[in-house]
Amino acid sequence: MLELAGKVALVTGGSRGIGAAIVKRLARDGADVALTYVSAAEKGRAVVAEVEAAGRRGLAIASDSADAAQVVRAVEQTVAELGRIDILVNNAGIAVMGPLDAITLEDVDRTLAIHVRASFLAAQAAARYMGAGGRIISIGSCLADRVPGPGITLYSMSKTALVGLTKGLARDLGPRGITANLVQPGPIDTDMNPANGAGADEQRSQLAVGKYGTGDDIAATVAHLAGEGGRFITGATIAVDGGFAA
Repeated sequence: MLELAGKVALVTGGSRGIGAAIVKRLARDGADVALTYVSAAEKGRAVVAEVEAAGRRGLAIASDSADAAQVVRAVEQTVAELGRIDILVNNAGIAVMGPLDAITLEDVDRTLAIHVRASFLAAQAAARYMGAGGRIISIGSCLADRVPGPGITLYSMSKTALVGLTKGLARDLGPRGITANLVQPGPIDTDMNPANGAGADEQRSQLAVGKYGTGDDIAATVAHLAGEGGRFITGATIAVDGGFAA
């Protein structure tokens, strides 16, 4: 029997990159999976097709995590169409980087809305429907613990906030049998941060293993936390970063 059979997951930002890898892994492990996307509708449908090919139900939801109402609505739509929600993966993110003086108020507001406010609101909404065994997993960044150079202050600040969110959720929801954990990826080969992109060699030099990870590396840890193996892990920050923080 598949470990996540009978479970329903929602992965925000699940149409590409790390999010898509998580969606497909959870489906392979037996979960029905909803994903959100902002503009990549075609990619979202393609990921859903892979979920369905694995014999599970899939759902693509147009939802901008910068819009508070849309965040909550995505959770509600997941429950309405797939019948429940057992696993929430807060994955949607953006990367606004550059000189401190070049960061605008709009940049600050949008980054914090997507990384922090949306993660809180989605967890709050999902927790209303979760029973014992529920899982809330957020995707942070290795840049929350260590800032190796200039130009990433806003991004690092926003991802650091997820540490407090995770610890607080663990305390609030632990008595109900719901866990909350944070996965901190290092450099992962995606379209947002390709292994052959500008600055990739510098990022590789920071890694103990000397190479980028893949979305599947992050998905494997998420799947472990979502399954039975994660039942006694909560409030934890888990680095999947190729030794970036070593």
